Amino acid sequence: MKDTRKSISLFSGAMGLDLGLEQAGINIQIGQDFDVSCVKTMQKNGRQALLGDIRKIEPEDLLSASGMTFGEPFLICGGPPCQPFSTAGKRLGINDPRGSLFREYVRMIDSIRPRFFVMENVKGLMSSPLKDADGKNTEGKVIDIILEEFAKLHYKTVYGVLDAVNYGVPQFRERFVLIGSRDNEDIFLPIPTHFQMHQNAAYRWVTLGSSIRDLEDIPGECADFSPARLKYLKLVPEGGNWKNLPADVLEDAMGGAYLSGGGKVGFYRRLSYSQPSPTVVTSPIQKATMMCHPTKDRPLSVAEYARIQQFPDTWQFTGTLVDKYRQIGNAVPVGLAKAIGEAIISTADNVSTVKVKRIRGTGIHEKIQEAIRLGGTNHAND
Repeated sequence: MKDTRKSISLFSGAMGLDLGLEQAGINIQIGQDFDVSCVKTMQKNGRQALLGDIRKIEPEDLLSASGMTFGEPFLICGGPPCQPFSTAGKRLGINDPRGSLFREYVRMIDSIRPRFFVMENVKGLMSSPLKDADGKNTEGKVIDIILEEFAKLHYKTVYGVLDAVNYGVPQFRERFVLIGSRDNEDIFLPIPTHFQMHQNAAYRWVTLGSSIRDLEDIPGECADFSPARLKYLKLVPEGGNWKNLPADVLEDAMGGAYLSGGGKVGFYRRLSYSQPSPTVVTSPIQKATMMCHPTKDRPLSVAEYARIQQFPDTWQFTGTLVDKYRQIGNAVPVGLAKAIGEAIISTADNVSTVKVKRIRGTGIHEKIQEAIRLGGTNHAND
């Protein structure tokens, strides 16, 4: 009987991760989120979605709603929040993932036993030190706890930080990605497919211009910069930021941030059509992470945001304007998710091979090997 690759999505948001996995051939049967606007977005697009706090949802409810039984799902995917919180009563560290919604994600994996799982999160998860109940750093790492929890479930794991721009996404966006296999299969993270320089234009980074230029004069729903900020943004050229402002207005424009440290690259930032977009955030008008259109004196629109994250133009977002920007800004880029899904399917179908052709006069072998080395770290049970 052919594997139908029926799967379950948790913490689904606007379904960026799910859409990419579906493009790879994985069938998402049901999504879940506690955010009403996210669930309405899923339903608006004809998807089955479960509204509710995952701590109050039983695995049997997800299985029943998706028409599957224990051990049947091909995959569970999701990005459980692992933000710091207080667990002093249990003497866990203040950012110990075992006290967060991550624990609920583990509970679902343990109770449902999918063949694979995908967990994504912020890249800082890789280096975040584990803090004790008093907030002091310990010798442990958050990632070590996460790996231990999945090892207890006897899942083989591979993990690493992937930059979406290397997978055909018109955006620099680094995400922590962890893939698990129940059956000890040889899983791997996807090898980059796009590069800053390549003799074939089809394999170069995708630029912002190629993704959104046609929306320049038909932006649709769009936020507004305040008149005070817009006054200075009009002085910034395409691809520039606060550093391009005239010297006599710099201090007034920057306010208290003028004397602060850091590069402040997001202040009065006007994007460039000739480059990939910076990381899309949950609002294009935040002072430190402005996303001003390359040629128009306005922020990126909702439609332009969605294009950068590679949502289909037909995908509809619900809620307020703030809700829509937030849903898109929190999503996993569809192209990155597709690459992850294709890697998993290659493993599942036992066709995961890497072929390298030597090209005289280049360091292509070294570059591919470096990409493989950076692509992920394997963590298997002994």
